[in-house]
Amino acid sequence: MGDYPQSQTKIIAVTSGKGGVGKSNFAVNLGITLANIKDPRNPDAPKKKVVVMDADLGLANVNVLMGIIPKYNLLHVLRGQKKISEIIIKTDLGIDIIGGASGFSQLANLSDDEKNNFINELKDISYADYMIVDTSAGISSNVISFVLAAHETIVVTTPEPTSITDAYGIIKSIVVESEIPNIKLVINRVRSASEGSKVAKKIIDIASQFLSVKIENIGYIYDDPIVSESVRRQIPFVAMAPKSNIALCVNHIARRIMNIEVPEEHSGFRKFFSTMFSAKE
Repeated sequence: MGDYPQSQTKIIAVTSGKGGVGKSNFAVNLGITLANIKDPRNPDAPKKKVVVMDADLGLANVNVLMGIIPKYNLLHVLRGQKKISEIIIKTDLGIDIIGGASGFSQLANLSDDEKNNFINELKDISYADYMIVDTSAGISSNVISFVLAAHETIVVTTPEPTSITDAYGIIKSIVVESEIPNIKLVINRVRSASEGSKVAKKIIDIASQFLSVKIENIGYIYDDPIVSESVRRQIPFVAMAPKSNIALCVNHIARRIMNIEVPEEHSGFRKFFSTMFSAKE
C-alpha cells in the first residue's frame, strides 16, 4: 500500500457481540463527551477534535441518534463521487460524523488503486484527536478488520447472560486474529455499580483463564429511562441530561480513555485503513 504520513489520531473501535446492547448510543455519547471534556491537568487546553464514523453495515444509526440526515456517506467516497472532506458533517455538539451505508461492504472488493485513492483522502480528517468507529454488532470479517486496524477496541455488553456469552465470543475472535489485542470493556444497562463490577470481573476472569488475555474494565453505564427518551427525541443523553448518572458514567469512561496514550508505532488513519484493507485480502 506504500508509505504514508503519520497521524496522531487515536482510533477507537466500539463493538459488541450482539445487537441491542446500546453500542451505537455509547459510541455517539462517548464521542461528544471526549470532544467537550475539560482536562484538569491542562484546563486552558483547546477541546479535543472528535470524528465518529458509522461503520455499522446495513444499520446506519449514528446519524439517526443525532437527528441528522446525511446527504452523502462513505459509499460516495469509495465510488469517487465525493471527497471525504465533503461528506463530513459538523454538529452543534462538538463532534464531526461520517455517515455509513450498507454499500460500505464494498471495501472488500476495492482494487489497489481504489484503496490507495481512498487512503489518500484521509489527510482531510487527520485533524482529529480521536476517531470513534462504530462497527457492526457480532462477529464478521468487516468487524474484525476494523478492530485489528484500531488502536484499541471497546467491547460493549450488558448483564444479560446471552450478551455476556456473545461478548466473550467477539473477544475470542479478536484475540485469535490480533497479535497484541488491546481490549477494553464497558458494561451497559447495569442496575448498580456492584452488578457492573461483577459482570466485568466474570468476563475478565474467563478471558484470562481461557484466552490468556488481559482485558481492562473502563466503566459501566446505568440502566436509565433517559436513554429511551433521548433516542425518541434524537438528542444524545449527555447533551439532553448532562448531569444525569448515565452522563456522568460516560464522562468517567472518557477520562479513563484520555489518560491512555497512543503507542508511537501506530500511525493513525493511514495505518488504520491500510490494516483494515489488508485484513480483507
